[in-house]
Amino acid sequence: MADSTIQSIEIAAAPEEVFAVATDLDAYPAWASGVRSIQVLETDSAGRPARAHFVVDGMVKEIEYTLVYQYEPPTSMSWTAEAGGDFSTMEGSYTFNPTDDGGTEVVYALLAEPAFTIPGFLRRQVEKTVIGTALRGLRRRVESLAAS
Repeated sequence: MADSTIQSIEIAAAPEEVFAVATDLDAYPAWASGVRSIQVLETDSAGRPARAHFVVDGMVKEIEYTLVYQYEPPTSMSWTAEAGGDFSTMEGSYTFNPTDDGGTEVVYALLAEPAFTIPGFLRRQVEKTVIGTALRGLRRRVESLAAS
């Protein structure tokens, strides 16, 4: 993904466990900061979300978009925004790499071009904040489920 923002985090759980949490979009509003609602519009042959509509708190305004998903279980998932909504372009991915200690390094890449005017430096800062918040939320969710 050209010109995307990339960050990573380690999670104390196997890639399969992290993949399962990341693909459970219905649960995102319970743990993903800023996600107000998700409506799964279509599922794939394995029952995973293939298309989903998001409503998120954009601080300045409520932001809506629909994502189309692709999966390579348990190593990655990626998404692309459909035309329309509040983004002219949005591409993202999670890659789940096993670590030597049985955990997972999660790499999150995101390229988001809003359909509204925002300076480039601010867009990159928003991407960094979104990614960091998402990774920390994913880690908390996975590790809390593993502990219960």
